[in-house]
Amino acid sequence: MNRRSLLKSTLVALAAQRLPLPVWISRAQAAAPAWRHGVSPFGDLKYPSGFKQFDYINANAPKGGAARQIALGTFDNFNMVVAGVKGTLALGIDLIYDTLLVSALDEVLSGYGLIAEAVHHPDDFSSVSYRLRAEAKWHDGTPVTPDDVIFSFNTFKKLSPQSAASYVNVVKAEKTGDREVTFAFKGSGHHRLPELLGQLTILPKAWWEGTDGKKRDIGSTTLEPPLGSGPYAIKEFAPGRSIVYERVKDYWGSAVSVNIGRNNFDELRFEYFRDGTAALEAFKADAADWRVENSAKNWATGYDFPAVADQRVILEQFPINNVGLMQAFAFNIRREKFQDPRVRLAFNYVFDFEEMNKQLFYGQYRRIASYFEGTDLAATGLPGPRELELLNTVRDKVPPEVFAKAYSNPVSGTPAAVRDNRREAVRLLKEAGYDMRDQQFVSSKSGAPFTVEFLGNNPVFERIFLFYQPSLERLGITVSVRTVDEAQFENRLRSWDFDIITYGWPETQLPGNELRDYWSSQAADQSGSDNMIGIKNPAVDAMIEHVVFAKTYEDLVAAAKALDRILLWNHYVVPQWSYNKVRTARWDRFSHHNPLPKYGMSAFPNLWWWDADKAAKTANR
Repeated sequence: MNRRSLLKSTLVALAAQRLPLPVWISRAQAAAPAWRHGVSPFGDLKYPSGFKQFDYINANAPKGGAARQIALGTFDNFNMVVAGVKGTLALGIDLIYDTLLVSALDEVLSGYGLIAEAVHHPDDFSSVSYRLRAEAKWHDGTPVTPDDVIFSFNTFKKLSPQSAASYVNVVKAEKTGDREVTFAFKGSGHHRLPELLGQLTILPKAWWEGTDGKKRDIGSTTLEPPLGSGPYAIKEFAPGRSIVYERVKDYWGSAVSVNIGRNNFDELRFEYFRDGTAALEAFKADAADWRVENSAKNWATGYDFPAVADQRVILEQFPINNVGLMQAFAFNIRREKFQDPRVRLAFNYVFDFEEMNKQLFYGQYRRIASYFEGTDLAATGLPGPRELELLNTVRDKVPPEVFAKAYSNPVSGTPAAVRDNRREAVRLLKEAGYDMRDQQFVSSKSGAPFTVEFLGNNPVFERIFLFYQPSLERLGITVSVRTVDEAQFENRLRSWDFDIITYGWPETQLPGNELRDYWSSQAADQSGSDNMIGIKNPAVDAMIEHVVFAKTYEDLVAAAKALDRILLWNHYVVPQWSYNKVRTARWDRFSHHNPLPKYGMSAFPNLWWWDADKAAKTANR
């Protein structure tokens, strides 16, 4: 992400008015770096300037066919901007848009030009500029312009809590040439922002502002198919039931190197189902081609049918190397009863993961013990020298265990361990101000019984909550379990109207501004943010900033591990479980390049194609 025409049009205008140059322009004028074909926060790019294609694709992949995928729940919105605060976004809507850059799936983190043909930034990472391709077009044939980029940035930052957190250090976006746009940062050292801004979905300003005579409200949900610039457009849809995207035959970006061998299907269809059981039965009946299976029980017992036996249906697992995950029972610590970490730890002591794994998950899972589980950033053992250097700056604001003990979850699985853990949970609750009266914990101050509600939107997790419930009730806590529809669930989360939910925070090998949205004090009271817990902790805030402003990868790793320890020892969640593969089932009608990229998981449907020979051997639809 770079900038250059900044020195062409903007300087001329400023000179004519005899105005002093802004600092960020002065820096660029003093030492304007060369335009590049891509960016990486740390280190070199794998692919050189002028590369023809990514290594992991088939440049000769045939175009054609259709892929029918399964979606759970419903949808009532095509507007990505308000997806975090209003409505339920249709799956696949990103297919109709393009971004400035595209990530390579065989590198940890990089961005290569799509809408942007070139990018540059100063050595101190205080700004970034992008030069747009002249051939970039919307589906109506009009060009993608810097005004579209600026409109998109300002709109996402204003209306999307996630984007606001990600772009908090981006001061402004300005047009700095006929096809150039520059983003100025607050200060310097923003190594992640050039790549992060490259992921910005570019929206058509003119369409939203109604130059066609129909002004649209980008702050509201909509089911009017938006104008896009991407490889697909909406062909047809039934609200809440299905949506079909068709490949744009004259797509402007089909010959760009990052797109060679991608976007091969003529149609992509998403069929919606209210629950996983109905979705599985529909897949078995060949009403869908591809299914991602998130249920360990279904994976172990649900695929014993003839099409699997005769290999018309393929079961395959793909490794997850690109992201980690903290998935957990998340407390709403805005509520007084969860504000004491000893209470939250007591919940962990009576969670018998080992028995749940055996009874419900067929032993497939392992317990999560890090907010960066599955990445190189997970804290292990005691803090190292660089971590200690960072942690000592907040020593008075973190639990002493951060410095003295390696984090681990309580282990159950045997009757003796369960009894010992329950005794420890009782001790913690009493220390936190609760008394036992008639086998029920009550507040020592108010006498109110300790009650909790587990809130969910999926019957699959209802059985998880119900398994957990007896352990808590034996402890002396009254438990209710409630499953609501997707719309009600989203509304309750946005208004923080819950006790405990299951929630997940995905993380990459190179985290950055998204951490502010996850756990910063600023996001705690921002409706639509991912700080579901309500964390307001100055030590957490400080470590997030160390991650965001890390100058080297080694500094980033140390800061992330320090952050991990602080979060873990505050017991904000009861960690759940993880599985380091994506379980998939598909009717055997597709092919892909071998091998698939390391960080792409299944990469379906992006890198796959319709295989006519395989399809002919598979049962007719």
